[in-house]
This record gives sequence, C-alpha cells and structure tokens, in this order.
Amino acid sequence: MNTNTKDKKNRSKSLFIWAWILGLFFYFIDYATRSVPSLMIGDLSELFEVSKQEVIAIAGSYYYAYALFALVAGIALDKLGARFAMFAGCFILGIGCILFIVSNSYVGEFGRLLQGAGSAFAFPGCVYLASKGFSSKYLATAIGVTQCIGMLGGAAGQFAVAPLLTNGFSFVTFWIISGILCIIPAVLMLIFTPKPDEVEIENRHKSTFLAPYKIIFSNKTSWMTGIISGLLFVPTTIFAMTWAVPYFKLDLGYAPEDAAITAAMAALGWVVGCPLMGYFADRIGKRKPVIVMGCAGMILMLWGLMYGTNLIPAKLILFVFGVFSGVAMLPYSIIKEANPDHVKGSATGAQNFLTFGVTSLIGPLFAALYGNKLPEVVDRHTHFNQSIWFWILGILLALLLTMRLQDVTVEQKA
Repeated sequence: MNTNTKDKKNRSKSLFIWAWILGLFFYFIDYATRSVPSLMIGDLSELFEVSKQEVIAIAGSYYYAYALFALVAGIALDKLGARFAMFAGCFILGIGCILFIVSNSYVGEFGRLLQGAGSAFAFPGCVYLASKGFSSKYLATAIGVTQCIGMLGGAAGQFAVAPLLTNGFSFVTFWIISGILCIIPAVLMLIFTPKPDEVEIENRHKSTFLAPYKIIFSNKTSWMTGIISGLLFVPTTIFAMTWAVPYFKLDLGYAPEDAAITAAMAALGWVVGCPLMGYFADRIGKRKPVIVMGCAGMILMLWGLMYGTNLIPAKLILFVFGVFSGVAMLPYSIIKEANPDHVKGSATGAQNFLTFGVTSLIGPLFAALYGNKLPEVVDRHTHFNQSIWFWILGILLALLLTMRLQDVTVEQKA
C-alpha cells in the first residue's frame, strides 16, 4: 500500500469516527424521545382530545414502527451506505418530533410512527459507522459506548425533562427543540460521512435488497446471538425498567420514591456496564468468556435481591446487576464478526429485530404469569421470589446458548 492510499484510508477512518460521534447524538435523542411521553400523558391527552389510555396506545405505536424499520435500516445501510441512511433516519425522527405536537390524534400518531421508524436507524447506523472507523479489536468497546449514550438519553428523558416540565417548561417547546436538534446532525452526517469506495459500490450492485438477510438468517450464529441478546436484555428492560417499581412498592413495601430510585439503579449500572464489558471483551480478544461472566454475575445479583438485601442494599445489588447486564451488547459484535463484511448494516438490523422479537414474546408472558397478579397477591415474598426466578431461568438459557457459540478471536480480524 503506497503512502497516498494509506493516508486516504486513514482520513476516511477519521471521518467515519466523526460521523459516528454525530450518530451518538442522534441515538441520544432517540432514547430521550422514546421515554419522555410517559411524563406528558395529561398534556398530550388534552392536545389530542383523547383519553389517557389512547395516548398510551399512541405512544406505544413507536415500537411497531421501530420493529419493522429495524430490518429496513439494515438493508438501507448496506445498499445505500451510512451517508444517506443516517441522514434519512435522523431527519425522519426530527419530522416525527415536530408532527407530534399537532393538535390532531391521527397526525400525532403518524408523528409517533415516524419517530419509531427514524429511530430504528440510530443504533445500527452507529454500529455500522463504528465498524468503518475502528478496527475489530475496538469494536465491542465502541458498541458499548454507543449503548451507554443511548441509556444516558433515556435517563435524561426521565430525570432531566421531568423537573423542567414541573417548572413550567412547555412540552410543545421540548418537541420542537428535539426536532431541530435531529435535523442539524442529519445534515452534518450527509456532509461529512465518507462516500463509498469502488469495491463497496460493486458489492451493492451484485446483490438484491433481500440478499443480505438471506445470508444472515441462514447463519445459525445470527439466530443464536439474537436470542441471547434478547434474553439478556429483558431482565433490565422488562423487569427493572417496567415492573420493578410496583414490585418494590407492593411486594417489598418500599416507599414510592425509594422504589423508583432503587429500580433506576439498574439502568445506571447499564450505562457503566455496556462500555466496560465491551472493553473487557476487546482487551482479551474474545466475546464468549465475558458473556459467560456477565450471565453468572446477573444470576448472582438476582439471587442476592431475593436473599441478600439484609446484608447488601438493594440499590447496590441492582447497580451491579446493571453493570453485568452490559454483556447484552456483545452479541451485536458477534453477529457482525460471524457474517461477511458487506452485510454489516443488515446484521445489526437483524440483531435488533431478533432482540425486539424476544422482548415482545417474553414481556407479555411475564405479565400474564406474574406481573398482572401483583395487586391481588397474598404471599408477597413468595410472589417476588418466583418472579425473580423467571428471569434467572431466562439468563440460564442465554448462558447455555452462549456455551454453544463458536467464539471469534478478534485479533484475527483486526
């Protein structure tokens, strides 16, 4: 490789890293807008002139669009490249934010659907850009940092926006600002993201739009990583972030504020754990041992939540649990390393789709078996422990599947 070619390649990598940083901003807003409607149920009910239950349904439509467009985003990244795909996703999210304040429930729901569709491009796009800007031995760390930024956005959507709204900040102003803050990085990514090279363009012309998913879904490892990631996500997303507060209040007798703070510690641990677990995996050059360690740590912390809160505060247990659950991001590295380079974008889209699919199945199952029975339970301590065992069994299944994975030595792909 001559000096000019090497310099050109290094400049291209640097631009991809800068584009990734802009993508992190996109992902931050994605998570913030995903979580913040729960703070505005009353205001949105008045704006749309519908019941609060209908507002919740409108807000939930985000996830239907997100699930569908997770696959679309992957195809767009591989066939169009990050430059146009990330511009489109970020721009669509911005338009969705602005439409969400129109005083018509149909327009509002359409805006929410656009938010979900646009947001589906954020994480796969950031991973795609990171894979172009960083070598394989740093990829897991970059993916962990990406998820960390997303979780910070989710936390900001709850903890930072709530006091602003309480102090008179208009929810309409929030959505307008969010829309504008999406459109700015969208344009910047269109300008600064490098154009594809000749080899990439040739590969895109060789395959059909669905060809990448034929490659990915014919690979057994892709299915395994999706199931593993989903099983490791749900104890945090479904239990800690959705059910933990009523569980701590009703089953364990916590005060409302204490229950909320205790539950939030898992998400805070996730912020730390995602980049930390990615760093460990990159450091040793393997993903599988770190996932095994994380599964063991999650199980130990859940066991401690059942039997060890007299010795260790529940807040600390949930924080450490969140740190260990950061290994849920490592399958995103494995699926990319287990499939050809020209389907990197689609691999992350498929991983998102599979992870979301597992969440969609397990969430209602847990609600039917344990969650919906919460108000009428008599033996609350037993009910709490049985619910925790539900999540432990899921993590054990993820552990068994992980043991069957063929690990990749990262240095070989650096």
